[in-house]
Amino acid sequence: MNAMTAEIIDHTAPPELVDHDLVTFQPTEGVIFEKRPARDIEGNPLEGLYNAWITLDNPTQYNSYTTAMVKGTILAFRAASNGRDVNAVVFTGSGHKAFCSGGNTKEYAEYYAGNPQEYRQYLRLFNDMVTSILTCDKPVICRVNGMRIGGGQEIGMACDFSVAQDLANFGQAGPKHGSSPIGGSTDFLPLMLGAEQAMVSGTLCEPFSAHKAYRLGICHDIVPALKVDGNFVANPTVVTDRMLDEYGRIVHGEFKTGEAFKSGRETIKSGEVDLSLLDEKVEQICAKLLATFPECTTKTIEELRKPKLEAWNRNHEDSRAWLALNMMNEARAGFRAFNEGSRETGREIDFVALRRALARGTPWTPELTESLMPGRKN
Repeated sequence: MNAMTAEIIDHTAPPELVDHDLVTFQPTEGVIFEKRPARDIEGNPLEGLYNAWITLDNPTQYNSYTTAMVKGTILAFRAASNGRDVNAVVFTGSGHKAFCSGGNTKEYAEYYAGNPQEYRQYLRLFNDMVTSILTCDKPVICRVNGMRIGGGQEIGMACDFSVAQDLANFGQAGPKHGSSPIGGSTDFLPLMLGAEQAMVSGTLCEPFSAHKAYRLGICHDIVPALKVDGNFVANPTVVTDRMLDEYGRIVHGEFKTGEAFKSGRETIKSGEVDLSLLDEKVEQICAKLLATFPECTTKTIEELRKPKLEAWNRNHEDSRAWLALNMMNEARAGFRAFNEGSRETGREIDFVALRRALARGTPWTPELTESLMPGRKN
């Protein structure tokens, strides 16, 4: 071997590499970015290779994202995308109650409500967050550690894979709280669920189980997380047997009703939540992705993302404008109701009173908004 050949294959002296980050990721309140050692399929850590974990860390508010968290998430995805030693990205939330419940309604109600010009600028950031997921050069796995609702569902569907613990719920909430799920859900749901199920989820705002999410094809895999007497058990509030009801409808994945549901809730209270199986499943997917040519994988995910990306790019600027203007009426009322309500009063406006007022031609005034708040008598 001559000296020139030895120099070419000498991996101890790599060339100086160019930094492609616009801004280096800095610690951000509410967002954790870390590189964890990648593992092979047997679970052995691999020196010099990593999976980037991006964690929404606001568990007291169900990992809802504030403006600062949106900025941090964008920068984290840019860092993960540019990381030469990064194999895959895992996007998750802190704790076991929520992956993400969407935008921070406290911030919405107390700052953005009634300020469409400010909300419009916030939505530029939100759009950039979704785009940063859809254009990440690495495969993105949504580790659904708890509820994935509203905007959380939207950023979750932007990911390439979803793996959930089976106590998690999925769904939309916009029309119940003064918004429309046009931050991605109206783009992604028809592609991923079909038109009818997309309509059900988007308009009725009824959460559905991880088992149903798996059955409908919006989730790659699910694992149990509830331990009772030291053993993992499936979500006891959900029909987990693959069966039909008396009308021939599929009930697998649907929530139980009546006493069966109450009994399931008591079982959950008696057990403990253990996410170790979820972590194992996520690591397995990362390991399988590692055993592929990286550029071929990147090109494959770019092509497979095109339906979502094309739908997203067609609509997100129009959606931004509408959502901003909506902060003057329905969103202003809905976010205030959620923020100011309670378990006792509820967190939704009086929808009957609103519809009666609008039927009479009542304009949106501060007095109308006040009259709709939870606990008010109309």
